[in-house]
Amino acid sequence: MPHALATALLTLSLFTVTFAVNLQAPLYDVYAAESDVGATAVTIAFAAYVAGLVPTLMFLGGLSDRIGRRLPIAAALLLGVVATGILILWPSWTSLVIARGLLGVGTGLATTAGTAYMAELLGEARARTAALITASATSLGFGGGALATGVSLGLQGSTLLPASYIALFLAAPILAALALSLPRADRLRKVSLLRLPSFPQGTWVYGSAMALAWSTTGMTIAVVPLELAANQLGSWTGLVIFLAIFVGFLCQPFAKRLSNPRSLAVGFVLIPLGFTVLLAGVWYKFLLLVLVGTCITSAASYGFTYLASLAEVSLRAPEDRARATAGLFVYAYCGFSLPAIATGALADMIGLPHAMLVFGAAQVLATALIVALWRSKVTARSYLAPTPP
Repeated sequence: MPHALATALLTLSLFTVTFAVNLQAPLYDVYAAESDVGATAVTIAFAAYVAGLVPTLMFLGGLSDRIGRRLPIAAALLLGVVATGILILWPSWTSLVIARGLLGVGTGLATTAGTAYMAELLGEARARTAALITASATSLGFGGGALATGVSLGLQGSTLLPASYIALFLAAPILAALALSLPRADRLRKVSLLRLPSFPQGTWVYGSAMALAWSTTGMTIAVVPLELAANQLGSWTGLVIFLAIFVGFLCQPFAKRLSNPRSLAVGFVLIPLGFTVLLAGVWYKFLLLVLVGTCITSAASYGFTYLASLAEVSLRAPEDRARATAGLFVYAYCGFSLPAIATGALADMIGLPHAMLVFGAAQVLATALIVALWRSKVTARSYLAPTPP
């Protein structure tokens, strides 16, 4: 198989795996209503994705080094089909928890294997381009699934079997079969099946930035739709989630022109700015501000911060990319889930707008602390560097 075709198939496979992840997001309130649960339960179901993903990253992040890249990607595609099928057969909050857990396992398998595989297909000299393609495919997938379901519901009306689900059922099995026929570009290594993630030296700030940025995305996907539904704006959920990720995809070519540290610095500015605007929109029930704030946070989460972090980790661990990618996503998905769960629990006590205000204040403080620590370490290194003759 020509490498260009193999790259295209791998890109489409990564898109489809992540397309399945947020496919059900516009129906969160429906599944919650089926089981009569509140905001805390919805955010727990949302975060069940991370309960499946983080253990996969922690213990199976290097699995593809042992068994090859193709099988984990094919398995991830099929897990997306199974998870979505469960929601169709048994639509409820419990089913949502189970489905999200399976989707987390699939994402963990695909992102670690796929990131390493893309670099191997394109060659070491194009490692940053490989990171850009991987980031673009997964960004479009994460946002595209929610939008596809939102559009389907708009055209079909209220249904628990939107056309977006059917599209996944048709595409994913075919791609899984094709994934197994992709050319082998890696060298199998006799390593343990259970391999912990690695954290390359000097990448802590990139991981921390991912945690901060994706905490905002987690809030946008898990919590903001509840507030939209409460204000009779639930039909905008799919678009909001799509913008939360797609705008970041549009920013990736601009991020690529910057060095990784500069791209990261832009992300640090956009993270609190975007959520502040989004929060103002929620507080004053002004949809335009919600959309603008979502776009700004997207630029940080899936644009400047995501690409810089993925590229930096990939460059610093050329011999161990799968495990290093797993380490980066451990940071990212802890940020993605834990603040959303805490905010959901707080919302049941003090109301959603006030809970989001607490999250916003914590986010600004955390961003300031991480940037200050990062700058102090950079300054310390410059003082310790030898003076040129």
